[in-house]
Amino acid sequence: MNGGPGAAGGDAAAGGGRTAVRARYAVRPRSAVAALVAAAACGLVTGRFVLPPLPGAAHPAARSAPATQHVPARATAGASATPPTHSASGTAPAAGPGSGPAPKAATGPVTTADLLDPAAFGTVGITAPIHARDRFGDGAYANSACTGEKTLTQTLGGPGAHFRGLMTGTRTAPGDPTVALRPADQVAREVAAEAQNPALAQNFFERLLLEEVPCQDEPPGHWVYGRTTTLELGPGLSASWMGTYQGSLNTTGTAPEGKEPCGGIAVLRSGNHYGVLEVDACLGTAAVSGIVRTALSRL
Repeated sequence: MNGGPGAAGGDAAAGGGRTAVRARYAVRPRSAVAALVAAAACGLVTGRFVLPPLPGAAHPAARSAPATQHVPARATAGASATPPTHSASGTAPAAGPGSGPAPKAATGPVTTADLLDPAAFGTVGITAPIHARDRFGDGAYANSACTGEKTLTQTLGGPGAHFRGLMTGTRTAPGDPTVALRPADQVAREVAAEAQNPALAQNFFERLLLEEVPCQDEPPGHWVYGRTTTLELGPGLSASWMGTYQGSLNTTGTAPEGKEPCGGIAVLRSGNHYGVLEVDACLGTAAVSGIVRTALSRL
């Protein structure tokens, strides 16, 4: 996946196009094996991590041609964030009174209307016009930064998903219009799909999150994910996200205390919908949390 740790951390060598995108996808056998062994053991005991049977063809609306959307982001003040306290995990409170009706858990198929749109980034201070590029199918997602690149189908066995790239440039990587040709142009990228039922969506949510956890423990000097923050908006509506910290801030092998992240990654679940959102723009804790909340509300 484009941008994110590679662009924010500045740890990978500079490169153009897809080469730059792939540069941060280094396989970590130690982390990957530990995570997968844990998942397998949990599956043997509980029977939860079972790949679904291959379903039939996707619904017709899902197979639309790639689309392009151009929405100027609105400039707003107050985009600074409050420094987080470092801990293994945290929970963000749900919206309080006066914040509008609580969103409901999703049912039915995922459509492009369920994906994050460019306007969401105007509320966190991004003033440049943002283009949205969509496609449906299979492909790499934000799983590969530390554990080796795979496609969503290879991980979960599903038939395909909606991919959306949000970027400030118009040039995209060969073969995938949701990835910006220049990593610096990538603002965010979201992958979302539906499971056969909410229980299976929860299963997929947990498995996708498990893939990201090894990136919280990296050698000093390597970019690293921070603590996991859980956001719950209602029954069946939850997200877990981690901030990205550049390698120069990683002096102990974990994310630094009292420092702001530079973007981050989130795993989302709403009813029978699930997804992964990577925020490549260099945003702090409050801004990333707001973007994740918006994405979860739409999903």
